[in-house]
Amino acid sequence: MAGSDSGGGAGIQADLKTMLALGTHGMSVVTAVTAQNSLGVQGVWELPVEAVRAQYRSVVDDIGVGAVKTGMLSSAELVEAVAELIAGTDAPVVVDPVGVSKHGDPLLAASALDSVRTRLLPAATVATPNLDEVAQLTGVRVESERDLRQAAAAVLAYGPRWVLIKGGHLPGDAVDLLTDGSEEHWLRAPRHDNRHTHGTGCTLASAIAAQLAKGRTVPEAVAAAKEYVTGAIAAGFALGGGIGPVDHGWRLGRARGLTPPDAPGV
Repeated sequence: MAGSDSGGGAGIQADLKTMLALGTHGMSVVTAVTAQNSLGVQGVWELPVEAVRAQYRSVVDDIGVGAVKTGMLSSAELVEAVAELIAGTDAPVVVDPVGVSKHGDPLLAASALDSVRTRLLPAATVATPNLDEVAQLTGVRVESERDLRQAAAAVLAYGPRWVLIKGGHLPGDAVDLLTDGSEEHWLRAPRHDNRHTHGTGCTLASAIAAQLAKGRTVPEAVAAAKEYVTGAIAAGFALGGGIGPVDHGWRLGRARGLTPPDAPGV
């Protein structure tokens, strides 16, 4: 459940590519349509709540789901409708509380923040905020790795079972903290010298959902997702004149002997 990214690097497009790459069948509930590319977001059009609800019911009532992932939900009305839908679904839920795009464009109305805090986060099996989203939701500003515990506690106070605080905006290695308030898992990966990282948050959340759908525990799912997205970042490639996307098919590309720039736009 997310917005459509016309550039193909984030949102629903990133979700479906990730799920396919990880051996699961992705289905989509489009919440908004964006006009965006490697340079930024040029326009956003929110879908009616009735359209979002109808897409969800169509998929869940016929096919069923092994896990749910939420992304861009731009208004309080959408957040509350989605929270109601997933609360009635017996499947793990990954909530990516998308606030801004990679380019700094706002994707969540300020009026929707309370709904995210009080309706969406309590329904989450795992919430995956980055540091900007932590600040937006809780007021906690992370300046160093030692602040990640405080950030996690502040998000957990809103009710998700687990929270993954993504520390990718900090200097040094990419370090994330996964915790349920008692159990802690620190995940580290080397930082790759590649600015083409559009879609990392969507990709990570979708990878976690795919692993949960396979029956993995939350710590197992997050560790596997971290490994996948680290490889996708390393293989990220330059498309357009700005920030290009991660390579969702990096394992497939290497297996075929291709490099990302060989992949044509479709």
